[in-house]
Order: sequence, then C-alpha cells, then structure tokens
Amino acid sequence: MLLTMDIGNTNIKTALFDGPEMVNYWRISTSRETTSDEYGILLMNLFRNEGRRPEDVEGVMISSVVPQVNFTVEHMCRNYFKRNPLFVGPGVKTGINIRYDNPRELGSDRIANAVAAYTLYGGPCITIDFGTATTFGAISAKGEFLGGAICPGLKLSSEALVERTSKLPRFELVRPESVIGRNTIANMQSGIVFGYVGQVSYLVKRIREELGAPDARVVATGGMAVLIASETDVINTLDGLLTLKGLRIIYEKNAPLGA
Repeated sequence: MLLTMDIGNTNIKTALFDGPEMVNYWRISTSRETTSDEYGILLMNLFRNEGRRPEDVEGVMISSVVPQVNFTVEHMCRNYFKRNPLFVGPGVKTGINIRYDNPRELGSDRIANAVAAYTLYGGPCITIDFGTATTFGAISAKGEFLGGAICPGLKLSSEALVERTSKLPRFELVRPESVIGRNTIANMQSGIVFGYVGQVSYLVKRIREELGAPDARVVATGGMAVLIASETDVINTLDGLLTLKGLRIIYEKNAPLGA
C-alpha cells in the first residue's frame, strides 16, 4: 500500500491507497513543535483503529508547503514505517510540463493538484485549492502547468478582518441569508462569503480567457470548496481528495525511486 501525505499550513491530510483505491483517509494538525515520535505514535494509533499495520506500507509520497516539518516527518517515516519518503520536488517525474519562471518556487501541492486534475479530468482545466491560501492553477490542453493566482483563504481573510479592527466581533464563516445584512455579523458574513464568490468567478473568467478555453473544466478542492461551489456555477467538479490522488499518480511514475 501507498501512504500519501499533503503537509499544509493548517492540516496534514494523509491517505492510504491500495492500488488506485483510497482505503483510509485522516486529517491531523500541522505543528512545527510536534516531534517525529509524536507524529509516529499518532499515525500508529490511526492505523490500529482501522486494523492497518505499518508493515502494509510499501511507499510514502509527500507534498509539503511547510519546510520546517519536512525533516521531522521524514524521520518519522523511517522510524515507524521503515520507508524513505519521496517528496514532490526537483528530479521527481510528474508527467506535466511546468512552465513556471522558476519551477522551484511552485508549491508541491499545486503540482499534485495539476497532475490529478489533468489525468482524471483532462485539459485544459483549472484547479482551485481552498486552503489557508486559495490557489488557482491553469493547465493547458497539452498538460502544461502555465501558472495561476494566489489569494488569502476564506478563514485567513475572516480572521484578518476581526484581528485588524477594533469593534468587529468574531463570527461563524457560513452563508448568510441575504447579501444585504441587517446586523454586523450578517454584514461580515456577506462581505466575506459573497465577496469571495465574486473573486473566484472573476478569476476563473479571466483565466479561461487567457487560456483561450471558455469551457475549461474547473476542479475545486479544499475545506471551503463546498461553500463557494454552492454559490457559483463556474466550478464544475468538487474533488476533496484531489491533492492526495495526485500524489498517488506521481508516485506511480517514480515507484523505483520511491522504493
């Protein structure tokens, strides 16, 4: 089996694949202070709860946007799974041509998203990952990652609004009943949620124009994807496990290296 890990700024999404089939999925908090043993014990408990054994893991594939925890997780994989993990990065085959000015600057999660979207849904396509930051990726019909856009995530935006103002209260990030709010909380929810919908719709429109593909499929993933997708018709496909699926596909292209 293959263990995949997507290390994000807020959470580490991890899944176990048996061939192309995902058989288990877990989400744990990202912490720069957590030790390799703490991560290892946590994963061992998750495995045990599902009747899995660390010996079942034949390979480990990782994408990370938090370099500070990479060594810790790598150490954990060696100690608890007896495997050297393979990180998405320079020298790893992805099957797509990255047309970034400096490919080393491109987040490995965005690469995994692009690989999965192009492989599973075809091109041209656009990926949107609603994470701590919301990232857009544009993939051509030939499977070229052309670039995209990055903007603050929904939660990050809402937290900044509260923390940087004196009188605005904390609020739940949910869809309000109407755009015209009748109280402060509803006003804030309207501005954040519906304002974000407008931002997403406009960026998708412009990316499609620059791709020359008005019907380019938009594939969305991430925790807030469902909320935004319910308010706009520009998102064609919701795939909450897109990044992890991309890691599986990338591992298959590099299996001897991973072993």
